[in-house]
Amino acid sequence: MNIWLWVGQIVLASSFILGGIAKAVLPKDKLRGGMPWVDDMSDQAVRGIGAVEVLGGAGVVLPWATGIAPVLTPIAAVGLALVMVGGFITHARRGEYARSLSNVGLFVIAVLVAAGRF
Repeated sequence: MNIWLWVGQIVLASSFILGGIAKAVLPKDKLRGGMPWVDDMSDQAVRGIGAVEVLGGAGVVLPWATGIAPVLTPIAAVGLALVMVGGFITHARRGEYARSLSNVGLFVIAVLVAAGRF
């Protein structure tokens, strides 16, 4: 079970850190091709989402790996699950149902990691 939880944590961390860095540093024009929803958000909102994703991605691995405040790992996983709920709602409002499948997959992984690590 521990190995599967680590796999889930690494999937979450890599997905959110990479996606979050892109949102935090790239201009909206460069994000628009793969993330058309950025047109509905301000620059600050997109950068804020990116920052939350980077912090959550780090938080889902580092506390458990270091043994420093490991309770933060499942809390970060819950936070990432909530980010995915927001992403799903955004895609659903825009009629982008195919794009929301990744939100559902990452949501499930985040919930499983949270439940397994609490």
